[in-house]
Formats: sequence, C-alpha cells, structure tokens
Amino acid sequence: MAEVRAAEESLMRTVPPGALMRRAAFGLAVHCVRLLRTPYGAPVSLLVGAGNNGGDALYAGAQLARRGAAVTALLLVPERAHTGGLAALRAAGGRAVPAGPGAERAVREARLVLDGIVGIGGAGSLRPEAAALVAAAADGSATIVAVDVPSGIAADTGAVEGDAVTADITVTFGCLKPGLLVGEGGERAGEVRLVDIGLLPHLPPPTILVLSDADVGTLLPVPGPRDDKYTRGVPGVAAGSSVYPGAAVLCTGAAVRGGAGMVRYAGGAAEYVRARWPEAIVTSGGPASAGQVQAWAVGPGMGTDDEADRALRDVLAFDVPVLVDADGLTLLARAPGLVRDRSTPTVLTPHDREFERIAGPVGSDRIGAARRAAADLGAVVLLKGSATVIASPDGGAYVNPTGTPWLATAGSGDVLSGLGGSLLAAGLAPALAAAVAAYVHGVAGSIAAGGATTSAGGVLDALPAALRALARPDGQRRVRPAGSASR
Repeated sequence: MAEVRAAEESLMRTVPPGALMRRAAFGLAVHCVRLLRTPYGAPVSLLVGAGNNGGDALYAGAQLARRGAAVTALLLVPERAHTGGLAALRAAGGRAVPAGPGAERAVREARLVLDGIVGIGGAGSLRPEAAALVAAAADGSATIVAVDVPSGIAADTGAVEGDAVTADITVTFGCLKPGLLVGEGGERAGEVRLVDIGLLPHLPPPTILVLSDADVGTLLPVPGPRDDKYTRGVPGVAAGSSVYPGAAVLCTGAAVRGGAGMVRYAGGAAEYVRARWPEAIVTSGGPASAGQVQAWAVGPGMGTDDEADRALRDVLAFDVPVLVDADGLTLLARAPGLVRDRSTPTVLTPHDREFERIAGPVGSDRIGAARRAAADLGAVVLLKGSATVIASPDGGAYVNPTGTPWLATAGSGDVLSGLGGSLLAAGLAPALAAAVAAYVHGVAGSIAAGGATTSAGGVLDALPAALRALARPDGQRRVRPAGSASR
C-alpha cells in the first residue's frame, strides 16, 4: 500500500489540512445514511482505533449524529484517538467513551457498527479488546460497515492471520485495494463501495484491473456484415476421452456458444461431440490433422497417458494461442519447458491444486502467486477461485468480480476452457480473453443457479443469456480502459 500512502501525501499537499479525511468521511456517511434509511434515533456504534481510520469513523459519526442518530464512539486507545474527529462528534451530540465494561452490549444493540479500528497500515491479528468488540458485532444484528478495509485484513494481499472483521459493506477510499478483492479478505469485505476522494491523478498507472459489465460489453466479439464463419474465429478443442466424454461435450459446446464461427474438435470422444454438437467439425486423427484454427483449448478430460501427452505436444506446436486446462496442466507439470519455449501466447487455467503442481503453493497472496507463475512460465495464468486472478508475464493482472460459489461443480471449468478458446480465436489478447471468459462464466453461473443450484450443463446453457446481458445495445464493439485497483 506504499503507492496509496504516497498518493495520499501528494494529494494532501494540494488541499487544506483535514480536507482529505473530511471527503472520505462524507462519502462514508452517505453510504451509512442509505443503509440506515431513517437515521433519526438509530443506535450507531463506532469502533475507533488510533489512526486515520478512526478519524474517518469519528467524522462520519458526527454527520450521522447531526441527522439524529444516537452515536457512541468506543475508543480502543483513548489517548490516541483523532482529536479533530472527537471534537466534531461531541459537537454534533455524539458520545465518546473508552471501550471498557458495557461496550460489547452497546455493539450488540446497535443497528449500524462502523469498523474504524485499523486501516491499510494494519498487520496481523486484532488485539484481544478489539477482537471482543468485533465478536460482539458479529453476534448482534447490526449492519457492519468497514472503513477503507476490514480491520485484521492485509490490504495488499487479503491475508488474515487471526481475528478480523467480517463486514457487510466496505466503503473504501480513492482506489480498490487488492485485499478487498481476493483471498479471505475478499470474502470478509462484503459488498465493496468506492468513494472518490481525488486520489486517482496521484496514483501510478494501475497494474491490477477489474472489468465491469460495460467493459466486457465493449470487448465481446460482435460479427459485422462482412464476417463469415472463418473471420469470426475458429477454435480447436482437444478434450475428452472414452473415460470422460462429458468434458469434450462441455468444452466444445462452450466454444460453439462463445461466439466462434466454427469449432474443430480433435479428441477421444468424437462420437459424443458429433451427437451433441453437429455443427462442430469432428476429426478422429488428432490435433495434427484438425485443419486450420486460430486458437486451441486443450486438456479437459483428455487423460494423462502417452496419447494425451502427444496431443498436448501437437497442440503446443501450433503457432497460435493455446489455452491449457485440467489434464493438460498435469502433463505440463512434467515438462514446463513446453510452455516456456513457446513463441506464441499460452493461457494456463489452474485451480489451487493444479497451480501447486506447476508453480508451487499459492499461499496467502493469490495475485503475487499468479504473477510469479506467469513471469516464470512466460504465460498468462488464470488462477481459479472465488475471485479468479488473471496474471500476465509482464506483471499486469485482472481480478474477476463475478465469481460465484455455484460454479464449484464438476465440469464448470470445462465450460470456461471452451469459452476462453473461442475468445482467443476471435482475436482478443490472451489476458483479456481470459479475463472476459472468467467474467462471462461468472455471470452465466449466477443466471444458471438463480439463487438455488446448477450444474456445468446449466452454466453452458446460460451462456447465451449471459452474453445477451452484457452485449452493447448498439451491437458495436469498442475498447476502452478498464476499471482499476491499485497496489
């Protein structure tokens, strides 16, 4: 978070003293008022530590008190509480007391709890007194709002080493922090809301990007009046076997429904693919005889025997982008040079256990792990998870915001692979193709589940609805910079 602190210092030199904190507090208070709906008389507890996050909470509490809320600030380090914030809260009619006996009851009875214990500079587990108040908040019925980051979460990585806040809402300032997007931090942040405090011009160019619906809508391939089945992109699919024919059906189907003009299938489940997807061009001679393609998706359900190894090597010998998943990753772990030596782009799509086989343990820093693997292997690495991370060899990264636990079902990754292969064939840059595929996949998963449950087949069937939901109304494809997170 050094870049964020440096940007804050740079911005503070251009505004009156205290202005930056008041901007943050105002945005925080606006979100709190919306959550309370009727602030008048509402019991609000502020968990206030020593530092600027505590000051943000106190100033926001002052604005809530002026609207009639019954605000009590519980000071964890009274002698180091922000003096300006304390004065503002008391002047507005709020109370400030040491976080001693009776504090836990006040937290349990609150309608809203503001977590201002520690901020982006915090590290490690919460102290026992703070942890007790956090536990009391979790036991109560209050909406828990974290100030900038939930206390106890590493803002850089999302790692949690001990007791930490689990927020319903995190109101963060200036830019998205990586720890709010990935790992346990992403799970504990709840809904993340960004408040603009004027920080962006003072930050370096972002290296972590987060796509939005609008971004994906501009990137999805849209056929023009002069397109034909070849110009729309022809992906090859090498997936499935007699043991796992479903992987071939799912992967090929996602390529068909992902926007490809034509799909060529070369794998060990030809009869199943031909029966389910008659529009696919099926060959029984293996990838080397599949014909011309613009990209390949290889690996799902193909096995790890000698025949599968030959198929993987044949695919990687093509001078086109290749997406490798599942069994293909297991085979690559035995011969990583197959990827390192390629002159054309490769996208690898491991879950944590597959990642460990090719690049070692993921650890608590998922973005850092994906970046290290991408740099080492010279490939785009899509590390699957509740917040999928896509990292490029140059250090750039995307974090996907549409992940859903409903995608944790057998065959879901096969759908992602086919979709990614289709987008690669359509001409999207490798990292963008992976990021857009993950985004659409997540949307399809949510549509398919509908709040209940789904299967990989359901996700596949929901792809057209997801693509329709994200497509630009005017049917035009435009590319513009994505949203960003800072690190």
